[in-house]
Amino acid sequence: MRASNDYRDLLFPLDHPRLAGLHHLSTREYGVAAREVPLLNDLITHWQTLATQPFHGLTCDGTCEHGLFALEDEGAPVLEATAAATALLTSLDGNKKVKLLFPLDAPQWRVWSNPEVLFNDYGLRMEDESETTRMLIMGIVAASLGDRGHAKAQGCMRTNAFLGQLTNLPNIMNEWSYNFLIFGDPSSNEPWGWNLYGHHLCLNCFFVGGQMVVSPIFMGAEPNIIDSGPHIGTKLFTTQEQVGLALMQSLSPELHAKAQIFEHMHDEPTKPKGRWHPADGLHLGGAFQDNRIVPYEGIPMDALNERQRSQLLEVADAFLDVLPDGPRARRLEQIERHFDRTWWSWIGGSGDEDPFYYRIQSPIIMLEFDHHPGIWLNNQLPSKCHIHTVIRTPNGNDYGKDLLRQHYEVTHPGAAPGR
Repeated sequence: MRASNDYRDLLFPLDHPRLAGLHHLSTREYGVAAREVPLLNDLITHWQTLATQPFHGLTCDGTCEHGLFALEDEGAPVLEATAAATALLTSLDGNKKVKLLFPLDAPQWRVWSNPEVLFNDYGLRMEDESETTRMLIMGIVAASLGDRGHAKAQGCMRTNAFLGQLTNLPNIMNEWSYNFLIFGDPSSNEPWGWNLYGHHLCLNCFFVGGQMVVSPIFMGAEPNIIDSGPHIGTKLFTTQEQVGLALMQSLSPELHAKAQIFEHMHDEPTKPKGRWHPADGLHLGGAFQDNRIVPYEGIPMDALNERQRSQLLEVADAFLDVLPDGPRARRLEQIERHFDRTWWSWIGGSGDEDPFYYRIQSPIIMLEFDHHPGIWLNNQLPSKCHIHTVIRTPNGNDYGKDLLRQHYEVTHPGAAPGR
């Protein structure tokens, strides 16, 4: 039986064992308690092991392809972002700066995670900071991503707080359940970056000159709608859902069958081992998957007609609205340039009410959309009210690492850091 897509049908009673006993816990107390759950402890231990592996980059076959990325001026808002970061640093005392600032190649770039469980507590925890500091941090996000990206990130944070209200767990899930870190020295001409991570929102932003890389990105919501309170009307990922479904529904029966790599979302026994994961669902590029091998699946873009190719760009654009205009336009150009090596794959049904997963994958980008089972809602099967989305830059340029390597080759020959 299909899970309800109305999240109100899926709420646990507040005295349910899933919630009972958690209401009094702080974020950090809950993090400790979660480690006592064998499944969570095993997952966290596995993730920590993956984080210690040298960075290689997500690939389709284990071999990192070179020559895909180049230093250029995309019109990234580096001046605005640097000014916002400088304002934050000027406001902080020495101890806070020590907590916030990391070397550009620090391993903390790669320890972000999207569950509500706090187990890598680096940088400034926003819920511990003053309103002034929170607003200065969000000023960096807004200056870096622009109005659309800032609004989308803020929507994820607000729906997290809404979930905390629905479950009476505001200490564990609230608008400020996020860590913020800065890497390198904010500068308009030297590379630097920042990341923000927590429940259903993980952003990694790297600048080098007039260029930026914002990936990996994880954005999600459970539920994906706020239907009461001060932020009523907030609804996330509807465009990604609608344009993806429209493309799939436009395919001929033959192409539809090839694109649909699995008919059902949650039929784990019929899927290869590891293709479905209790924490990640069906998406493959989430936390600690920096070196994952993800083979191309589904159908190549040369199988599509002109209108369907335009639809695929619409799908990509719905993900990339998190970027400011210049980098967003450049990324779409790059996607189109690699159309002959771009694949579209789908899992689940394609009816208007069916939950589904889809992926766009090419040498320079991987975009994933996944309707997810409940974590804090009571649906064991995927439902359209719980959504995860992921953006990855394959072949070694997540976190801007390939561009950083090239920058050092130009400015400090022989001293470029490894991947």
